[in-house]
Amino acid sequence: MQRDTLVIGAGSSGLAAAKTLRLAGFDVDIVERADDLGGNWNITGESSRVYATTHMISSKPFTQFPDFPMPDRAPDYLHHTDVLAYLRRYAAHFGLTERIRFATSVERCTPVRDRGWEVELAGPDGPETRRYRRVVVANGHNWSPKVPRYPGQDGFTGELIHAAAYKHPDQLADRRVVVVGAGNTGCDIAVDGAQRAAAVYHSTRRGYWYAPKYALGRPADQVSDLIFSLGLPIRLTQWLFELTAKTVVGRYERFGLPTPDHRFLETHPIVNQTLLYHVGHGQITPVPDIARFDGAEVVFTDGRRVAADLVVFATGYLIRFPFLPDDAIPWRDGRPVLYRNVLHPDRDDLAVIGLIQPDSGQFCLVHWQAVLLARYLELLHHDRAAAAAWRRRAADRLDDRSQGGIALVDSTRHLVEVEHLEYLDDLRRDIAELEAANVEVAS
Repeated sequence: MQRDTLVIGAGSSGLAAAKTLRLAGFDVDIVERADDLGGNWNITGESSRVYATTHMISSKPFTQFPDFPMPDRAPDYLHHTDVLAYLRRYAAHFGLTERIRFATSVERCTPVRDRGWEVELAGPDGPETRRYRRVVVANGHNWSPKVPRYPGQDGFTGELIHAAAYKHPDQLADRRVVVVGAGNTGCDIAVDGAQRAAAVYHSTRRGYWYAPKYALGRPADQVSDLIFSLGLPIRLTQWLFELTAKTVVGRYERFGLPTPDHRFLETHPIVNQTLLYHVGHGQITPVPDIARFDGAEVVFTDGRRVAADLVVFATGYLIRFPFLPDDAIPWRDGRPVLYRNVLHPDRDDLAVIGLIQPDSGQFCLVHWQAVLLARYLELLHHDRAAAAAWRRRAADRLDDRSQGGIALVDSTRHLVEVEHLEYLDDLRRDIAELEAANVEVAS
């Protein structure tokens, strides 16, 4: 028997996809490898990468699902436990919880010749094979660690871990710690170490702009959005942000930090209110990239050497779909080629939800990704020729990456980076086109 739709993953993206498709009339099964929903926000899950001190870096209005507001009493920036509780309420409200098959992993998806997928599952009751009309992938993209290699690394006598294995500041207590990487996770771990470790060295390859969580008494992303809404030329907007940073912080070199080698907005936002505070208090020592390891010591590119007990690689993650055939999704320059990072360019029985790295909150954007998918599938259901015609038009925009005209620094961090306002506009325009096509078909 062929089932309708399988959603892989019960994190924020999988829940949004399942809810939206069910409201559109599609029958949906959800499988989740962990024992609870929440994906990355379920700290006990094998693939979760949050840690005890994790808080959101986007404020509540820019994070919540548009059809399910976060409570008024919730703080501006939610702790990971509050986010998980919110996702549980979302799932219960939309009748999703009972649709999830927990502790079940997808081992393999094999395309069926006449459309659809044969899916091999492994769950509490043993292996099972099912056939589905379509598969929606929502397995996340921040779970497969990207681990760098340095000369002498295998001979290092201290402990080496990736941030994927970091869960609590107790892991840093009374140790000499080197944190590698200036993303939000690396900055968080360095700040945790400032309060618990014997010494913290924060290693970065380049200079970065560090944004505060608050500006003018409000969450900084809300102030930033007001600036973006003015529609100023991008260079002027960048200049305003840089002027604000220099006015509030001063010269980064005064803190021992390298000068940013790029304009504001040209890297994924690093939002940390307290990193510079601890650098200024001598509790975090900025250092450049690692040159090599030498026994118990870490040697940096400027010649400095420090004895370290623990090195934490906060060096990001790789995009992986381990249950799909290698050729199931086309790749270009290290990233999957998908329309709006959602729709497969050739197949209408495979889609991905949540494969974005926005400069703002994600839940709102995955909601509209799911609406785009639902509207397309509705058109496909009613008129395959009309759906094929829309897909041909979409193919002309396949390389449109919705980055707001910003030249991002070349980095794997930015493979699926989007500027949230432009991306939202692009999604809504596509949805309007599909809704119009559905109306035309219905009439």
